[in-house]
Amino acid sequence: MSVAARGALHHVELRVADLDRAVAAWGWLLGELSYEPYQRWDDGQSWIAGGTYVVIEAAPLDGVHDRRRPGLSHLAFHAGTTADVERLWRAAPAHGWAQLYADRHPYAGGPDHHAAFLEDGERCKVELVATTR
Repeated sequence: MSVAARGALHHVELRVADLDRAVAAWGWLLGELSYEPYQRWDDGQSWIAGGTYVVIEAAPLDGVHDRRRPGLSHLAFHAGTTADVERLWRAAPAHGWAQLYADRHPYAGGPDHHAAFLEDGERCKVELVATTR
């Protein structure tokens, strides 16, 4: 791993109820965003891009995530061009992701913010932001 700038995100760890379902959905999405498989163990897996990695791990306690309650709302990723975002938006349902805000897509984040909003099977939301035309 390279040395990252002070304050840069090191990693994100998401706890899930259904590890197999989450690994399938997140593995597809992270692969599409140029993350590569990094580590694997009985209760989890991680993917890395640059100096940042994402961990998907089986939760040791029961419970339900609700992004609308206090806590984490969503993760936002730079997703490339507007064409890249649209390709991911169209492909996501076949990989375990629900499309959010379809009536306002791709400007649910505002008129100058081209993005796709998706939700996995455990209601964890991601925002895929077009950062280049």
